[in-house]
Amino acid sequence: MKIGIGLPNSVPGVPGTTLVEWARRSEEHGFAGLATIDRIAYPNHDSLTALAAAAAVTSRIGLYTNILLGPVYPAALLAKSAATVDQISGGRLTLGLAPGGRQDDFEVMGRDFSRRGREFDRTLDRIHRIWSGDPEHSPAPVNGHAIPVIIGGTSDAAFRRLVSWGAGGAMGGGRPEQAGEYAARVRTAWQEAGREGEPRITVLAYYSLGDDAEERSLAYLRHYYAFLGEYADGIATNALRTPETIRAAAQAFEAAGVTELYFDPTVPSLDQIDRLADVVSPASPG
Repeated sequence: MKIGIGLPNSVPGVPGTTLVEWARRSEEHGFAGLATIDRIAYPNHDSLTALAAAAAVTSRIGLYTNILLGPVYPAALLAKSAATVDQISGGRLTLGLAPGGRQDDFEVMGRDFSRRGREFDRTLDRIHRIWSGDPEHSPAPVNGHAIPVIIGGTSDAAFRRLVSWGAGGAMGGGRPEQAGEYAARVRTAWQEAGREGEPRITVLAYYSLGDDAEERSLAYLRHYYAFLGEYADGIATNALRTPETIRAAAQAFEAAGVTELYFDPTVPSLDQIDRLADVVSPASPG
């Protein structure tokens, strides 16, 4: 299982310069990937712009939108922007996409929330057509005719999209036992669809380390998930906050069949990278 780290682009108030240094330091520590979280109606930094900056100061670490809200973007612009980041990074981009679940993100973009599933299907079709044969509209992806796409979600439609367009699937925050069920379902759908190779199965886990970080971590997660009401407090309190719980989670997610685990920061202090690296040793073999 590969271990990645989140880029704190979604934490309100984090300076853009911190994101650049975060990317550089994450690569130095040997993390396999750097992932963003996407919102529109929230004071976060844009995912693809942040990853373009990260690409410019790194040379090895993978770049991953986990997850970009596919239907809110014009397909032609999404294809061009993603291909540009892919070119800047030398082919290190993975485009994680999902239809989204928050109506306010669609309202600020003038998009119809009720049509997001149908628009997402059109977007997936259009971006692949552009990448594979429309050089007048977009630069070509570095590695072949498409950028790897990871599909988020657990609905039947998500699995249909995954086997049709995806290189694998993404599950948001959840317990290892849920990840095990999800991974088994992905692999079954993959095989039944006649897809070759193995699907990528990615999971996000929120973390912070150090007693000095706990209150900031709780405040951020409660704010980010405030639209869920009381459920937000459960997400906030269940984040991983000790070396022991982080190590146990990594072992459990690997045993569940996850291929990539991204520890997403809830506090944007640069020492959080160092503290996590000391716990999970991402640069070690295996």
